[in-house]
Amino acid sequence: MSAPRDYAGPARDAAGVPVDTARANRRLLRKLVVVAIGMFGFGFALVPFYEKICEVTGIRNVLKPDELPANTQIDTARTVTIEFDSNTHGLAWSFRPVTRSVTLHPGEIATVTYEVRNPLDRPVTGQAIPSYGPQYAGRYFKKMECFCFRSQTLAPGEVREMPVVFVVDPALPADVHTITLSYTFFEVAGRGAVTEPRPAGGGRS
Repeated sequence: MSAPRDYAGPARDAAGVPVDTARANRRLLRKLVVVAIGMFGFGFALVPFYEKICEVTGIRNVLKPDELPANTQIDTARTVTIEFDSNTHGLAWSFRPVTRSVTLHPGEIATVTYEVRNPLDRPVTGQAIPSYGPQYAGRYFKKMECFCFRSQTLAPGEVREMPVVFVVDPALPADVHTITLSYTFFEVAGRGAVTEPRPAGGGRS
């Protein structure tokens, strides 16, 4: 009967970790790095990605002023109520419309204000994206000035009031009596920002 052979166990690397385990750990680490880079990249590329969707689908670019309607006359025969809403996504800001609604004539220029607050102890950059209800009404809602045209960077504890100057195209279908304008603020990680010029007596810390 031959003597039993010694069992050396699984091969180990220089640190004494089984080779198979070390390989699995390296594969897991690579996957985690890819996920982390992807999450950072998503935050960084959110706004360019949204712009590309606008380009492909033919939706108006929401990051620049709209072209004003050819018919600039005010339609005094009808009124439209504009309701304002606000949301944040993955962002710890407090964000609200100062004015909840306005009633105006199509073709009439109006200005409303939104207020945003950064309660954190670090500066944060956000980008607002608008949406409309009904959705097709967005084609007739023309923004001349808007905080959504550029990223906003708020200092720790900063409160800022931001205007939206707009006009409703008189070509708006007659059966639309109410338009809801909703803004959602997203955090933009790693993106340089150009902030709105503050009006006198506007933002406060």
